[in-house]
Amino acid sequence: MEKSQKRLILFMPSMEGGGVEKNLILIANFLSNYLNNITLITFDNNFNKYFNKKIRIIYEKNFTYGKSYSKYYKYFKCLVLLVNEFFKDRNILVFSFQANIYSIIFSTVLGYKVIARSNSSPSGWTKNFLKNIVFNFFLRFADTIIVNSKEFQNEFLKKFKIKATLIYNPLNKNEIIKKSKIPLKVNFFKSKNHLKIINIGRFTDQKDHETLLKSFEIINKKIKCKLIIMGYGANKYKILNSVKKKKLDKSVKVIKFQKNPFNFIKKADLLVLTSKFEGLPNVLLEAQTLKKYVISSNCPTGPSEILKNGKLGDLFEIGDYKNLSMKIIKFHKKRESYNSKIKLAYKKLDRFDFKNNCIKYLKIIKKNFK
Repeated sequence: MEKSQKRLILFMPSMEGGGVEKNLILIANFLSNYLNNITLITFDNNFNKYFNKKIRIIYEKNFTYGKSYSKYYKYFKCLVLLVNEFFKDRNILVFSFQANIYSIIFSTVLGYKVIARSNSSPSGWTKNFLKNIVFNFFLRFADTIIVNSKEFQNEFLKKFKIKATLIYNPLNKNEIIKKSKIPLKVNFFKSKNHLKIINIGRFTDQKDHETLLKSFEIINKKIKCKLIIMGYGANKYKILNSVKKKKLDKSVKVIKFQKNPFNFIKKADLLVLTSKFEGLPNVLLEAQTLKKYVISSNCPTGPSEILKNGKLGDLFEIGDYKNLSMKIIKFHKKRESYNSKIKLAYKKLDRFDFKNNCIKYLKIIKKNFK
């Protein structure tokens, strides 16, 4: 493919290790094989080593390791860096993975093109009346808006009258399988007689860990089971306190986000997602790649699309911990009967093919370079 001489700036102020970051790293490294001049603007350098060395990374040099910064402070600092880059070379295209409204406002004022990738369902970020008005007004100024599920695309059309472009998350199955084979040093999942459950996600209200723990509290009294909750974020101590209050210390282990979560998933029997809203949750695809059964909340958007409305896994209503506990216990008692669903789920992963979806990103970028 022909290489472009124009400059692409990837905008991602807050890098914390979640699904959005995974997609950014995969997409950025793929694009670096076809585009000469790529710059990433982010707040700190914690994730720099994951990017191709051909990608120039600009970050806030005065940040302090271990210090907590608000997302708005990160946005402000990174927008300053973006404006500085614009005035050095105005021949740019900004691809925003975060802080989309801020990026769009700046693009409108300064006159550069912007692609905005929306990462989670509007139902999660437009409940505030004033916020809804702001989003409704400014989103239409983006040159292209990308979403990662059909349901998400329909929400955009219904809520904002905007036809967003659908590109599924690129799934690198080979990398996931390869990393899953690395020996796991944690022995928490060692017992053969326990049902091993894993939950991976940021420690935020969005992920609704309380529903997960309420459900686990029920099943822990009925079957032998273990639960690993992996992630990071402001709600860590809230989750730990809930584990302690429910007297689940021996059965639940809360651990920080791992560079390689795949060998943890491989050791698990079941992955559970309890989110209130999503975009297209990568962790479900990763679990299916490793042929693990998935039980997820039927939240907007993504889970029902990935699980084909329950044909490739189980869905439960948001917050319904009793129904979730019933589904987990049923899986445990009749595990062999779920093998056909697990195999079918693996076969249906083709729509998330890594190369096919990354090429779609490349085509949109080249189109906006014109």
